[in-house]
Amino acid sequence: MLFNLRILLNNAALRYGHSLVVRNFRCGQPLQNKVQLKGRDLLTLKDFTGEDIKYMLWLSADLKFRIKQKGEYLPLLQGKSLGMIFEKRSTRTRLSTETGFALLGGHPCFLTTQDIHLGVNESLTDTARVLSSMTDAVLARVYKQSDLDILAKEASIPIINGLSDLYHPIQILADYLTLQEHYGSLKGLTLSWIGDGNNILHSIMMSAAKFGMHLQAATPKGYEPDPSVTKLAEQYAKENGTKLSLTNDPLEAARGGNVLITDTWISMGQEEEKKKRLQAFQGYQVTMKTAKVAASDWTFLHCLPRKPEEVDDEVFYSPRSLVFPEAENRKWTIMAVMVSLLTDYSPQLQKPKF
Repeated sequence: MLFNLRILLNNAALRYGHSLVVRNFRCGQPLQNKVQLKGRDLLTLKDFTGEDIKYMLWLSADLKFRIKQKGEYLPLLQGKSLGMIFEKRSTRTRLSTETGFALLGGHPCFLTTQDIHLGVNESLTDTARVLSSMTDAVLARVYKQSDLDILAKEASIPIINGLSDLYHPIQILADYLTLQEHYGSLKGLTLSWIGDGNNILHSIMMSAAKFGMHLQAATPKGYEPDPSVTKLAEQYAKENGTKLSLTNDPLEAARGGNVLITDTWISMGQEEEKKKRLQAFQGYQVTMKTAKVAASDWTFLHCLPRKPEEVDDEVFYSPRSLVFPEAENRKWTIMAVMVSLLTDYSPQLQKPKF
């Protein structure tokens, strides 16, 4: 049965030009789903077990296969609406969420800072209660994690973190789905982070060890990850028998790594620090010199948008770069998040072997 499923997957993938992804995708035996995420908030991956996160990735793969490969129409969110609060602009987060929610039959409503001023014209408490009465869930892309915490406390519907100063969980789900598709499994991979100790790194630190992945992170002095996040990540590494290494040497972090990862050095709201940051991050550009010390099967991830000083063209546009499948997977993973938080749907695809 598993052999026939793989033939079906490959035949479907060839029609859409995705043979590489499906060829490496390994499935385990069908398992009864014991994970229940309906009604929960997604503020940070530290609130979710490894099995919870694996379920969301399994559901992502299921939706991608059924909708993209098989061409099925799955109106799982028909009659539901989503409030989308964007204090920070975005290409991938907005497109993936709007098109994904609509593809599932729901109605997304986009709210900019011109439409809603969190805690300014109306208190966060009142905003949360109003949105709870009119929508089924809220995705908020905000400056402060504390705003999300208040929204979640006061709302009676699921609140999804679309990005905050501390975490970016929905990006990491897309990263993991991309690596699962490419390598066939996540366990044992070594992730090499080279860049800022920011929300992306924090989200990796809150989840990588739960899959049995090792993490080697290099950040400039003064730009290390949050100490409280580091302390918890060290605990996760100890519990799961994985390695966590924090350094200021980019080549040390890259050595033996399967996945080279970086991100913008200057996030929205940090524009005044640009000159200072560019000086601090000298030597942190990911190049083929960096890749020479990585594992022979190295790949590259960047959540975009990308600047040349962060990674050169030779790496960014190389066959080893997974940045564009990574960007597409933002759609399938956010769809899975919304389906898991709002419905009782269970995946039909066999559970991947993580």
